[in-house]
Amino acid sequence: MSTPLVLAVDCSTTAAKAVVMDGAGRPVASASTPLALDRPGPGRHEQDAATWWQATRRSIREAVSALDEPARVAAACLTHQRESFVCLDRDGEALRPAVLWLDSRAGAEIAELGTDRVLALSGKPPDTTPALYKLAWLARHEPAVLHGAARVAEVHGYLAGHLTRHLGGHATGPWATSTASADSLGLLELVEGTWSAELLGLAGVRRDQLPDLVPPGEVLGQLAPEIAADLGLPGPIPLVAGLGDGQAAGLGAGAVDAGTAYLNLGTSMVLGTPTSTYLSGNAFRTLAGAPAGTFVLETVLNAAAYLADWFRREFGATAGAAPDPALEAAAAALAPGADCLLVLPYWNAAQTPYWDPAARGAIVGLTGTHTRAHVYRALLEGVAFELRLHLEGLEQATRTPITSIRAMGGGSRSPLWAQIVADVTGRQLRLCDGEEISARGAAVLAWAGAGLGGDVREVSRRMGALGGTITPDAARAARYARLFAVQRELYPGLREVFARLASVTDQPGTDESGTDG
Repeated sequence: MSTPLVLAVDCSTTAAKAVVMDGAGRPVASASTPLALDRPGPGRHEQDAATWWQATRRSIREAVSALDEPARVAAACLTHQRESFVCLDRDGEALRPAVLWLDSRAGAEIAELGTDRVLALSGKPPDTTPALYKLAWLARHEPAVLHGAARVAEVHGYLAGHLTRHLGGHATGPWATSTASADSLGLLELVEGTWSAELLGLAGVRRDQLPDLVPPGEVLGQLAPEIAADLGLPGPIPLVAGLGDGQAAGLGAGAVDAGTAYLNLGTSMVLGTPTSTYLSGNAFRTLAGAPAGTFVLETVLNAAAYLADWFRREFGATAGAAPDPALEAAAAALAPGADCLLVLPYWNAAQTPYWDPAARGAIVGLTGTHTRAHVYRALLEGVAFELRLHLEGLEQATRTPITSIRAMGGGSRSPLWAQIVADVTGRQLRLCDGEEISARGAAVLAWAGAGLGGDVREVSRRMGALGGTITPDAARAARYARLFAVQRELYPGLREVFARLASVTDQPGTDESGTDG
C-alpha cells in the first residue's frame, strides 16, 4: 500500500502556500499564490480577507493536481499569519477589509487598556500586534461594523470555516478554530485555554461572534465533501486544528525541548522556546503551544527582513526588493560595527522588551565617510543586537539557557546576516533544512493528529531536518560586545523623544506638511 501524505497550508501575510508532505517532512508537491497588502493610511495595514480563501483554494488545487495519487492525502492542517482578523456577516462575507498584525492604528487603545491584568490573563504585553486593541479601536471608530458582525474570525477560523462549509455553506455542528490560533487575538484566558469574558468586554466583542475552540493537534472537523471534490481530493479528510506560523515554525524546526529555540528571520524576527509552565512578563509574549497544554515564550521585532527589503527597495542599485549581490558583498567587506554606525530597528514600533507603539527607527553615528554599504550592514547588525537583548531577557526570566538555536527565514539564507547573528549573540546557529518550515510544523500536527504514527514531539523531532552550522568568531564577538553596550542605550535615551514625536503626529489641525491647516 502507498504510504500516507498530509496537506499543510500556510496562509502568511504575503502568500498562501499549500505543501503536501510525507512522514519524514519532505515536500512532495507544493504551490504558492501571492497576497496583496493594502496600506490605506499611516500605520494601517489591511487585506481583502476573501483573497485568503481564494489564494488558499488555488494553491491546494495546484499542489494536489501534481500528485500521482491524491487519495494518499490522509489529513490537512492550517498555519497562518497571527493577530490578523476580519469581521463577517451571516453569509461569511467581510464587512470591511481585514486588519493585520502589522497595523498600528490603536495606539490610544493600547495606552488605555494595556494593563498588567491584561498581560497576566492573555500572556501578551501591550503592543500593536494583539487584535484586542484593534478590535477596541473598531468598537470606538466603526461600531456598526464590529457590533453588527455575525462573526469575528482570525485567519485559521476563516479558512477552517470555508474548508468545512461553516462559512458560505450549510455545515452542521459548531464553527470552530484552534486554541493555538485564536490565542493570538489576545482574547483568551491563556492558562484555561478559554475565551475571557473580561478581555472580550475590553475589546467590545460578544462571545456569540467567536468560534468554538479545539486544542491544537485534535481533529477540528472534516473537509466538506463538495470542498474536497473541488480541491481534487477523492473524499473528505480530517482537518486537524493548527496553530500560528510562529509556533508552527518551532514544530517544523524540531524545537520542542527545553533549551531549544527557533529563530525566524523573516519579515519580522521571532525567537521562541517551548515550556510546560505558564509564565507572563515583558521579556516575552506567551502563546498556546503544541502539544495542547504547553506554551511558547516568544520575543518579537516587527522589522527584520522588512528592513533589508525596505533599504534595497528605496536605496538599492537595482529595482525591487530582490537581494543585491554587490551590496551584500560590499557590506560583508566592512569591519564589524560598520565604522561605529548603529541602528535602532524600530521601523514598525518597538516590541520585546519595551512594547512601545510610539517608538521609531533611528540611525546613529552617521558621518560623511559612511556609504550605502555601511548603512545596510548597520541595519543587519541592529536586528542582531535586538536578538541579543531578547535572549538575555528570556533567559533571565525563565532561568533556562538557550543552548540550541534553529534559524530559518529569508535572513538566515544570507551568509552575511547569519554570521552577523552568530557573532553578535556569541552562539552557534543551526540552519533549518528547507524553506517552508511553518508548513512543516502544520504537517507535524496533521500527521500526529490523524493518528498516522507518533505524538507531536516525536513527529516534530523526526520531521525537523537541520542543515549547516554557523559558528561565531571570537574576535568579532568581542568587538560586537563592546558595541552592544552602546547600542542598548539608544532606546532609553530616545524614549521621550519618540513620545513627543507621537504627540505632534497625533495633533489635530496639522496638514501633511506639518504646518497648521
